[in-house]
Amino acid sequence: MPSTDPGTGPDDDTVDLRLADELAELLHHGGFPDTAVGHGREPGCDGHRAAADGLPGHGEPEDGRLCGVAPRGHPDLLDSVMDWRSTATPLGPFRLVPVRLDRDLRLVARWMNDPAVAAFWGLDGPEAVTETHLRAQLDGDGRSVPCLGVLAGVPMSYWEVYRADLDPLARHYPARPHDTGLHLVVGRVADRGRGIGSTLLRAVADLVLDHRPSCGRVVAEPDLRNVPSVAAFLTAGFRLTAEFGLPDKRAALMVRDRALRELL
Repeated sequence: MPSTDPGTGPDDDTVDLRLADELAELLHHGGFPDTAVGHGREPGCDGHRAAADGLPGHGEPEDGRLCGVAPRGHPDLLDSVMDWRSTATPLGPFRLVPVRLDRDLRLVARWMNDPAVAAFWGLDGPEAVTETHLRAQLDGDGRSVPCLGVLAGVPMSYWEVYRADLDPLARHYPARPHDTGLHLVVGRVADRGRGIGSTLLRAVADLVLDHRPSCGRVVAEPDLRNVPSVAAFLTAGFRLTAEFGLPDKRAALMVRDRALRELL
């Protein structure tokens, strides 16, 4: 579970505050509605409503490519992540907000350039490196949705919610239909090593299980060398079920079962 805090300086602080304020305003005005799935509203970017409210979004395509949902014509493989409710945690309300490149690229790229994150993600370098990684998901078929984790109104983590059973990962373990995977970067150094990652991993796993009734388990494959990450998953109620080799790492297969969620 890699994470990051960027360098210091007035430009960095300004970016963080601007993003936090914009996301808070979007949440307040309903740009990312806090409703359950299936209330008669189709998933989408809300570009027209955002424009009417004077919010970012005017002129964006309505095929989902900038808001983290599958483009029209593709199946919804992750049950409308953008419509998932916020959840209460001991740290405050937490919400997954699908990434939008025009708003979020600079922040995510800055996190990816933290040496502690780069060691396991390999996305350090110019913003174009992170942009390519994000676009591959946003322009894909919806099997992976990149999100910001917004805690008490502040974007402080990066997440990927993905269909593990449709991912190349499924070649390396006995995947089950609708297995859902998680990747996480905790963005700020101050938020690491304090149990925040474990708390949020449990919260997001619960969000997956609550909003994806067809999913029987949530999985992850952190690098075995990343001991803090493996420990965070264990604390969050995941079980270490196997070790296996991937092209770029030796991975730990972490599993949180629906049937055991109240026990672990």
